[in-house]
Amino acid sequence: MNQNPEQIARDSIDKQLTVCGWVIQSIKQVNLNAGIGVAVKEYLTDVGPADYVLFVEGKPCGVIEAKREDEGHRMNVHEEQGEDYAKARLKHLKNEPLPFVYISTGEVTRFTDFTDPKPRAREVFSFHRPETLKDWAKRDKSLRTRLFDLPALQTDGLRECQIKAINKLESSFKEDRPKALIQMATGSGKTFTAITSVYRLLKYAKAKRVLFLVDTKNLGEQAEQEFMSFVPNDDNRKFTELYSVQRLKSSNVATDSQVCISTIQRLYSILKGTELEESAEEENPNERKWQPKEIPPIEYDVKMPIEFFDFIVIDECHRSIYNLWKQVLEYYDAFEIGLTATPDKRTIGYFDQNLVSEYSHEMAVADGVNVGYEVFIIDTKVTQKGATLWKGEYIEHRERLSRKKRMELQDEDENYSKQQLDKDVVNPNQIRIIIRTFKEHLPGIFKERYDKNGNFEVPKTLIFAKTDSHCNDIIDIVREEFAEENKFCKKITYKTDEDPKSVLSQFRNDYHPRIAVTVDMIATGTDVKPLECLLFMRDVKSKNYFEQMKGRGTRTIDLDTLRKVTPTAQYTKDHFVIIDAIGVTKSLKTDSRPLEKKPGVPLKDLLQAVAVGAREEELFTSLANRLTRLDKQISEKEKKQFAEKADGKSVSQVVKELLNAFNPDVLEEIETRVKSEKEGAAPVEIEAGIKVETEKLQNEAAKVFTGELNEYIENVRRTHEQRIDFANPDEVTKVGWDKDNKEKATELVTGFTEWMQLNKDELTALQIFYNQPFRRRELTYTMIKEVLEKLQHDKPTHSPISVWRAYEALEQCNGSPRNELTAIVSLIRKVSGLDTTLTAYDKTVDKNFQEWVFKKQAGATKFNEEQMQWLRMIKEYVTNSFHIDKEDFDLNPFNAQGGLGKMWQLFGEQTDEIINELNEALAA
Repeated sequence: MNQNPEQIARDSIDKQLTVCGWVIQSIKQVNLNAGIGVAVKEYLTDVGPADYVLFVEGKPCGVIEAKREDEGHRMNVHEEQGEDYAKARLKHLKNEPLPFVYISTGEVTRFTDFTDPKPRAREVFSFHRPETLKDWAKRDKSLRTRLFDLPALQTDGLRECQIKAINKLESSFKEDRPKALIQMATGSGKTFTAITSVYRLLKYAKAKRVLFLVDTKNLGEQAEQEFMSFVPNDDNRKFTELYSVQRLKSSNVATDSQVCISTIQRLYSILKGTELEESAEEENPNERKWQPKEIPPIEYDVKMPIEFFDFIVIDECHRSIYNLWKQVLEYYDAFEIGLTATPDKRTIGYFDQNLVSEYSHEMAVADGVNVGYEVFIIDTKVTQKGATLWKGEYIEHRERLSRKKRMELQDEDENYSKQQLDKDVVNPNQIRIIIRTFKEHLPGIFKERYDKNGNFEVPKTLIFAKTDSHCNDIIDIVREEFAEENKFCKKITYKTDEDPKSVLSQFRNDYHPRIAVTVDMIATGTDVKPLECLLFMRDVKSKNYFEQMKGRGTRTIDLDTLRKVTPTAQYTKDHFVIIDAIGVTKSLKTDSRPLEKKPGVPLKDLLQAVAVGAREEELFTSLANRLTRLDKQISEKEKKQFAEKADGKSVSQVVKELLNAFNPDVLEEIETRVKSEKEGAAPVEIEAGIKVETEKLQNEAAKVFTGELNEYIENVRRTHEQRIDFANPDEVTKVGWDKDNKEKATELVTGFTEWMQLNKDELTALQIFYNQPFRRRELTYTMIKEVLEKLQHDKPTHSPISVWRAYEALEQCNGSPRNELTAIVSLIRKVSGLDTTLTAYDKTVDKNFQEWVFKKQAGATKFNEEQMQWLRMIKEYVTNSFHIDKEDFDLNPFNAQGGLGKMWQLFGEQTDEIINELNEALAA
């Protein structure tokens, strides 16, 4: 009890050393064979006694300088003293300077490894184990020295953004920066980049073990799959054939694994010594609203000491590494590498503003790694302004969880705001008008999406809903409005009856569902590449969250893969569409019970009446009945919160007291008891005594209804019951493309025109159109392909289909292109001035063909039906290949019909003339 601060600090240090595997001895009782590691107190040196000298297998390797706790803010001042002891000559020994130096108050410990290239003190959770210092002492180079052995990066198969991220990350390691942040857009290969880096650290820097930290089981499984499929570019074996990878599913951590994949929740439970159910890993902890006021500290784990990992890769580091969970990272003595597409200020701050890679969505779109988006607006009156529940109307009340309904008379006019929509009040008409408008405009947004029977094919669409209950309402209305079956539209949420992973897999890989509705599955790991449309029916205030939600649509996909789930797709996915039905792109970012005797009185009025002293039987009975209903709706956690605010009483106890306050049997007991106690007293006195006891009973029942409890009851009731507004039909106030789209379209058209001007003398096809129009008959497939490839290389965002859509947004276009090559010919004709209106190339060829045939038929030449069939085949061939030569008659479709021989048979000596004329006429 009377220890001084220095002794208290040393006691704490002793405990920590013992837990870490060190044997503590005084200089008088020294026995260096007592264990692998022995910490000898007060060992004499030529500069005075060192607080602790650390011996490993009988050889000195380090010192600990102990300081009292209030010296924690002056640790830097004591670094020199610690270093002096490390350099000092130990009594009786001819030692070299000792490499490992700790300065500790028992609360704060700092460590310096003097074998590092530039020895720098760093804070550690506790002391390293003797086995670790033994291993470090045997190696000729420390980890930070070995980082300089990393060879130049082999760049085969890596994108420019990945090369830059790895090189800058390794530079950061060499500068001994403990934290580094990699920001790379969704779809640009963050995980692949991280695994490439991990591979190099294991192979060349001889890292012992790397932790790949995630915050959901789903992300962990995905990471495991990526490690299993990764093949380095300097070895033909898979990563998992070279190194052991373990995904933690329990508290058992394999000591022979080089890569450990775990959720932060599981590691926290291991360090706390508690078991974790797998269900706790389903959602990321950041989604949970409850946080403890005081964070329970984690403890040292013998099986997983602080040096267990050399590097920690933190996936989606903008989410779950703060508050309670931050301790997990602070426990390990390891470099930290954060991965995210959407860092916020807190993320950048946590990683010491060491942003080694900045690769934004805009940059990824410019490089063709991601696709951009266009915005289509649907505004409705109720969405923007809310509506009114009118007095005297019977309003349907619906319990959120059970969906049980009841009718209740609206006792006053009540305006509900747009913020209350789909939470407190549901207006099915508002949902329906949005879905109906969406359906009606889809064919205009995604043109040419009709199957051979003329039916429009809905593109893969993800709808963001506000709540799980909102999800259910949307799904029912989507199925009705599209006149479709259950499998057409499904819920993808953690609260669905089906396995969310299997529904997600169906949405990603199968034809159905065409539309999915979700609340919570928006994070990385839920990517659906064929997704072409995002419908926002919930607003988002967090910029970071909004970027993640948009990120679901940015993934690229080739045409063949897209057609596996969307067979009518005509082109490679080069954009996605945001349908904004809530104003998300514009918003600033950063329940009749027959027992109720006063059914028309709002609950808040009943509560307030009791709180201010009203003591009527009807009031108590009505309130008791309302609370009984509430007790069946609320969760166990909410019941505990109720009891905390109600003097420890449960809802049922409060109800019982309310009912007993006017229960005839209880009142009769009071009367009998008072009469017995006041036997012989005047009737007035007995009456007064009964009144006092009755009031005491009523007041006891009422005293729990303080303002705090009343507010809680009112709020918790709202979260469980919604009112359904059928009385207010909604109407569309605005529908169409966002005006920003026209600005983007103008930029695209201008950029494409400038590119054409820049290359008109370099590319043969452009030379012909601009300078030598008489040579258009010489135009070949190869020439057009050359233009397309140059455009794709120079301007990935200016794909012919994107430029075509930009023209559509600005002016009238004639038809739609068959493919990118025919699109680029039409665009060249438009930009070079040959066509005044952008026209699909097949329509141009059709028109030119008709004119040529008409001119021929008007003269001496008369074509029969068989000849016309062959001429139409030639026209069709030229539409797709731009030119025809005699050699082409050996190809489909001509060879199946007799080839060039048949052509001669039909046209004789006119064959060459017709081929030349058609090449010239069709390209006119």
